[in-house]
Amino acid sequence: MTDKQDRYEEIAGLLLAAGGGRRLGGRPKALLEHRGRPLVEHAVGVLRAAGCGRIHVVLGAQADEVRTRAELSGCVLVDNPDWAEGMGSSLRAGLGSLAATDVRAALVSLVDQPGIGPAAVARVLGAYEDEKSLVSAAYDGVRGHPVLFGAAHWPGIAATATGDRGARAYLKDHAAAIRLVECADVAAPYDIDTEADLGHLE
Repeated sequence: MTDKQDRYEEIAGLLLAAGGGRRLGGRPKALLEHRGRPLVEHAVGVLRAAGCGRIHVVLGAQADEVRTRAELSGCVLVDNPDWAEGMGSSLRAGLGSLAATDVRAALVSLVDQPGIGPAAVARVLGAYEDEKSLVSAAYDGVRGHPVLFGAAHWPGIAATATGDRGARAYLKDHAAAIRLVECADVAAPYDIDTEADLGHLE
């Protein structure tokens, strides 16, 4: 095993896939079809292709149907009963599921960003150093996803992750510590939020 592979063993992919798709008529984003399969399955495939050996997936809206329809074998599935509160609750649930493991960092990705593929994820993974790492993809200099949180930051992130803000407040307060990794040349960070956005799916 190479040094790079050794370091990747310390990182878990954390996929936030609990949203109910309120602006999509209540269709959970995890179950939207992309390339013939549920979007959550595609997102897990991206993390695996980038080098994430361990993946935790946070489920919420219609979690039972997601488990039935999506091929998520090998993943740790984390139920977030408070998913309707917003992304913050899913981030807390996901980090909580990792706290009892020996993982030293979490690479967080969102299920509704299919324009972000393995190349961008691999760049962010490659910037990991240790449990104090804070790394974010950037698009023309603007911070986006995925983001990597070293374990030293998890308590602070969990304490401030509320509503749909996720880790935004924590990252704002620690902006000087964030290593930005430019990814605009290999990824497009659009979200699937509205009916109009469904045109991005294939």
